[in-house]
Amino acid sequence: MTIALPIIIVSLIGLVAGIGLTLAAKYMAVSVDETAANINSVLPGANCGACGFAGCSDYASAVANNGAKANLCPVGGAEVAAKISTILGVEFVEGEKRYARVKCAGTFSKTRYVMTYRGMQSCAANKTFYRGRGACPKACLGYGDCVDVCDYGAIYMYHGIAVVDKNKCVACGLCVERCPNKLIEIANGNSSTFVRCSNNEKGSTTRVMCSVGCIACGRCAKICKFEAIEIKDNIAYIDQAKCRNCGMCIKECPVKVIRTYRDPNFPHHITPAVDPMVGETAQG
Repeated sequence: MTIALPIIIVSLIGLVAGIGLTLAAKYMAVSVDETAANINSVLPGANCGACGFAGCSDYASAVANNGAKANLCPVGGAEVAAKISTILGVEFVEGEKRYARVKCAGTFSKTRYVMTYRGMQSCAANKTFYRGRGACPKACLGYGDCVDVCDYGAIYMYHGIAVVDKNKCVACGLCVERCPNKLIEIANGNSSTFVRCSNNEKGSTTRVMCSVGCIACGRCAKICKFEAIEIKDNIAYIDQAKCRNCGMCIKECPVKVIRTYRDPNFPHHITPAVDPMVGETAQG
């Protein structure tokens, strides 16, 4: 009896616990959204937020329950959009191609460094020391933090500035977040003309810093037939929605800071080659 009693007590405790767990599993279970789960299973899992949502699971839930579009994942592209459309039973509509671009043209021959920096070799670290090593406070710092964060090999360094290979870029936006000088923006695929400068200083000051910096002369805005250009805070701004990529502003710009990805098949990753964005011979 002395041995049997503890066994009986433990058995009763196990029985009660088992019943409790069974009831809890039944009445406290969290229902699984099967559609959202299926959508999440075909997403790439990058959790980059480029779709406009907190992560892949958040986007999947929004598509399944809140009517979010099936083609918002830039990493997965058309393939993932097609799979999501199949899960939803709707017609596949390919999303608009987007890509990142760097708003700086200050290569070694166009601008200069004002200090010799020997600290940690990263843009973020260099930015904390005074305001960077370049004469221009808004110039590309040149250490390639954006290159390091890109999982698609779409960014490389060219003569001290970052260049984006439009054909490889998936517009995940990680480089945009990583750049301490906020030089990188995400553009629509049909928008190829842009101002490769981010300096808001007056034209006279910019001239001293960089030979290809925007001097806010306004000639581009005057010649644009589509009213797509205006001068804001001492720099030209091109409205992507209005721009027709006619190239008139490129010809008119006295410092040649307005450029375009004219040839979408240009092999940016091959060196030596002529960089169409800068017009110099690449050296690797």
